[in-house]
Amino acid sequence: MAPPPPATLPLAERLKALAQTLQFAWFVGHLTLLLSVFRYTLSFIFFNYYSSAARISYRLAFISAAVTYGIVVYKGHFARGVSGSVPQIVTKLISDENVQYLGMALVWLYSRQLILALLPFSVYSVFHVATYTRMYLIPTLQPPAPGAASPASPTSGSKPAGKQNPLAETIGRFIKQYYDASMGVVATLEILLLLRLVLSAITFSKGSWVLLIVYLSFFRARYAQSSFVQQAVRQLTARADASISHQSTPPQVRQGWEAFKGVVRQAYDATDIGRYIAGPAAANKKPQ
Repeated sequence: MAPPPPATLPLAERLKALAQTLQFAWFVGHLTLLLSVFRYTLSFIFFNYYSSAARISYRLAFISAAVTYGIVVYKGHFARGVSGSVPQIVTKLISDENVQYLGMALVWLYSRQLILALLPFSVYSVFHVATYTRMYLIPTLQPPAPGAASPASPTSGSKPAGKQNPLAETIGRFIKQYYDASMGVVATLEILLLLRLVLSAITFSKGSWVLLIVYLSFFRARYAQSSFVQQAVRQLTARADASISHQSTPPQVRQGWEAFKGVVRQAYDATDIGRYIAGPAAANKKPQ
């Protein structure tokens, strides 16, 4: 990532230089997503989620998500040119989780409204906005004093030598303290969304089976690539098994639960697209 604009420039010039970067458009996209989700959530709370404002907010959130992930995909795969054969390029693209989230953002954009679909994107956007604010906005608005270091990336493992802006330090502590837990929340939300789609498919809601197959392909890839998803699946399954295996649970409920798990396994195994996305190495990967 490019560093913030030089502190020697006037504030207006620094802001102009920052706004002209593709990364700033990425930041604006995530910020727009959060504002759109907030507006839609208000409509949802007041049972007004099919109003014009709510529908616009919902669609705008996924347009913003598609833009942000599209920028990441462009910078990661196309900005410096593309090399390799077509099959190699396609395999590399669909095995990239940013491409997977871009695809799901477009799917949700044209699907019926589900507030659960918004939440995983929202959690990611919170941390992206926080990281960009810490690393770029704050140093641009208030450059560090001579001799002080700029905020380090939360994934770099390095620590700044100089004293940071107090707000940047607070944001850094927030990211470090809550990032792993938040990724666990995202994994749980994605599982709950899968269960919601299974219920819709069972009740034969319009287009539910097609959406379920597409999402299962996405979820299969997520499970193969993410230790957070693997852990969340194990924990939720263990809790459900423990609750249903209780002596007071009627046998019909136990049989229904086992049948439900069997249906999910069969549908999961039938998603050839998901198997291709995960790849042979990922498909054989054991949960960590």
